[in-house]
Amino acid sequence: MKAHDGMYIDGAWRPAAGRDTIPVVNPADEQIIAHVPAGTAEDVDAAVRAARAALPAWAATAPAERAERIAALRDVLVARKDEIAETVTAELGAALPFSQAVHAGVPVLVAGSYAELAASYAFEEKVGNSTVYAEPVGVVGAITPWNYPLHQIVAKVAPALAAGCTVVLKPAEDTPLTAQLFAEAVHEAGVPAGVFNLVTGLGPVAGQALAEHDGVDLVSFTGSTAVGKQIGATAGAAVKRVALELGGKSANVILPSADLARAVAVGVANVMGNSGQTCSAWTRMLVHTSRYDEAVALAAEAAAKYGDRIGPLVNAKQHARVRGYIEKGVAEGARLVAGGPEAPREQGYFVSPTVFADVTPEMTIAQEEIFGPVVSLIRYEDEDDALRIANGTVYGLAGAVWAGDEAEAVAFARRMDTGQVDINGGRFNPLAPFGGYKQSGVGRELGSHGLAEYLQTKSLQF
Repeated sequence: MKAHDGMYIDGAWRPAAGRDTIPVVNPADEQIIAHVPAGTAEDVDAAVRAARAALPAWAATAPAERAERIAALRDVLVARKDEIAETVTAELGAALPFSQAVHAGVPVLVAGSYAELAASYAFEEKVGNSTVYAEPVGVVGAITPWNYPLHQIVAKVAPALAAGCTVVLKPAEDTPLTAQLFAEAVHEAGVPAGVFNLVTGLGPVAGQALAEHDGVDLVSFTGSTAVGKQIGATAGAAVKRVALELGGKSANVILPSADLARAVAVGVANVMGNSGQTCSAWTRMLVHTSRYDEAVALAAEAAAKYGDRIGPLVNAKQHARVRGYIEKGVAEGARLVAGGPEAPREQGYFVSPTVFADVTPEMTIAQEEIFGPVVSLIRYEDEDDALRIANGTVYGLAGAVWAGDEAEAVAFARRMDTGQVDINGGRFNPLAPFGGYKQSGVGRELGSHGLAEYLQTKSLQF
């Protein structure tokens, strides 16, 4: 598979400072498909310097012109959607239909939304005898994860460009080829040199250098809560802004009045998407005790349909981690009703779609983020009990509520300590803010709230 052997800095592909490379492995067959350069602090410094040099002109560019560049970027992503989907499937392992619909499709929607927002956003407003300006925060260090490699890049870079910021991107080392495709798209879209820069590399080296660099004004990170805490501490020491989208352990609350069959089917599908490697997945299914046994049977039946429809996990470490959680669930007394820790194939990092019943709220699999195709069914006695369980983790990223009456579902959702809740299977909205409460993060992505993360405020009094 094609890979660049350099970094995209100041509008061109340039040789890396060092000679070390990172292998890119196809998780379906465990074969190396490419190598990319392992960036160093020197590479990061060159990229940040290019971003700083490009900042004044880009910040001064009219919002309508910035909108045109983002729209052009969207069009390139549309034109290259098949190549993007194939690349994501090769390095992440997602099933090709999922890559086509989600990994290649959703970023187009997000880029398009920011093309429109850049042209319509109120960057200036009158407040009494003051004029208030929304100005770009400066140079953005974007550190993105492997689970949604293009979506997470676009969700950071598009609003940053719309705001007038310049960007240095450090993508996850497992999925760098998608990031290189994005850099090609930026170049083809005519984004000026230095406005976007790409450095591939390892988190503890290139990622840390980017987070610590004095020339970076904001660090936008998506990944684990543990690493997010480290980045927050580093940024805090320098009084540098951060946006953190971290882990989740989202609750799927099925109230007694809900359409149980639909709620369970959609709930299982939500977790199985992307092989369970989704931070907002509804991994805890909460069901009233009167309908619990029926829900367990439905969930087991639904999971069985995904046996050959989901791809592998991203790498050997993740594979071992998820299987370890499944073994932990059995050891702590949960009852397996589908799947299990045994690898379903001899080759590739595959895990069987797994459903646990008789899970109690304090179990490890009910508290910690597994990041695999594992659903835990938890029974509750009444709504207060359900709310206690739903809010009973350190996370608060997403969730779902199902009820026969929409108002009943909304009333429950308003009491949940989480940043986004889907009501009766509500569909994805690229304009709605996404982000978490508690240890699920700081800040929001998508829509106008996502754009605001990359702006700072200045007021002039007259």
